[in-house]
Amino acid sequence: MPEALLAARAVTVRFGGLVAVDGVDLEARHGELVGLIGPNGAGKTTLFHALSGVLAPDAGRLLVAGEDLTGSAPHVFAAHGVARTFQMPRVFRDMSAEDNVRFALQFAGRTRRHAHDAFDDARTILGFLGLGAASAVAAGALTPARQRLLEIGMALGARPRVLLLDEIAAGLTPAELETCAQLIRRVRDELGVAVIWIEHAVRVLMSHVERVAVLHQGRKIADGDPRAVAKDAAVIEAYLGEEGVGSEGGRERRVA
Repeated sequence: MPEALLAARAVTVRFGGLVAVDGVDLEARHGELVGLIGPNGAGKTTLFHALSGVLAPDAGRLLVAGEDLTGSAPHVFAAHGVARTFQMPRVFRDMSAEDNVRFALQFAGRTRRHAHDAFDDARTILGFLGLGAASAVAAGALTPARQRLLEIGMALGARPRVLLLDEIAAGLTPAELETCAQLIRRVRDELGVAVIWIEHAVRVLMSHVERVAVLHQGRKIADGDPRAVAKDAAVIEAYLGEEGVGSEGGRERRVA
């Protein structure tokens, strides 16, 4: 089995007396599309903070392509090929869409090259995202859905090996969400980038990922094939409810 591109080994993060992430193992290998779900407060975003160097774990290890980066700063994770988005899009609102991506290429991604040379060009990345016609538009003038796409473009500008996506569905219509989900698959399929995707729109996520992990109260309670996880008794009790997800009668699970 190939080595994990990104791996958390027994990672624990505490805030005072609160254990936000409790001994979690999680990994993404080359070409994997992994979902991460769980109720609000389960520790998903905190785990992302650890995986990207925003927070140093109190215990455990963080490995990128086998190299131990535990305790390293975010720019070190970025230099090793870990890029991420945030729940609220972080773009330079007064800069054009093209300049946002160019900034990422020139700064966040300066130490790496894309697997495909064409993606070292900001306009190519915007075209891939369906934002080619908006290249000269100020980021702040874009719709929230397009700002989310632009933030993904900036993450791609960092030339990642692993992309961490944090709740891209927030504020999107069902059609926009499905478009984003298909885009995420293209990122994996066409660019060879491993993806870990946090989402509350569980049905959409589970229809696109190959593996899903579930956090509850800081602990990982399941990790495997989406169909098996959806039937896991502990997952149903903690998060999905009696109807689960994936059946004709199953409901979409969203948490405000």
